[in-house]
Formats: sequence, C-alpha cells, structure tokens
Amino acid sequence: MKVKLVAIGNSKGIRLPRAVIEQAGLTEELELEIKSDGLVVRPVKPLRAGWDEAFRKMRRNGDDRLLDEADAHAFTDRDESEWRW
Repeated sequence: MKVKLVAIGNSKGIRLPRAVIEQAGLTEELELEIKSDGLVVRPVKPLRAGWDEAFRKMRRNGDDRLLDEADAHAFTDRDESEWRW
C-alpha cells in the first residue's frame, strides 16, 4: 500500500486507513523503530504483558518454588536490625 506524507503543522505524517489500524492492533500510543530499509510501526505492549500466563505455566510445571527453600525462612541479625515488621 502506498501513502503520501501530509503536512501536520510544522511536521509531516501519514494517514492510515481504519482497516490497517484495526488489523495491526494500533492504539493511541505507538512504538517506532527505524531500520536500515524503512520504518516499523507497532502498538506499545503493556509492561509485563504475558507475565500472568507465564506464571500460570510455571505453576503447572512446578517451577514456582523457591530455589533455596531451606534458607527461605531463616532470619539473620541483619534482618532483625534493619527491618521493621
């Protein structure tokens, strides 16, 4: 698809058809990446996107336990002096 740059104040922009916006899942905030052969426009993914599913998968696989469970509940002098419970 070819589009033309249009004047927007002192800048320039492109108009995207509604179908393109919907198909690409574009929202109000976009991420732009300049590549050697062009420009990539993509929607901004929310921080921690996909973490919930990753945690569920860890739980199903039994990968969600502490690595060093023997020391998990051990307190040190530093814990008692520096933390306020």
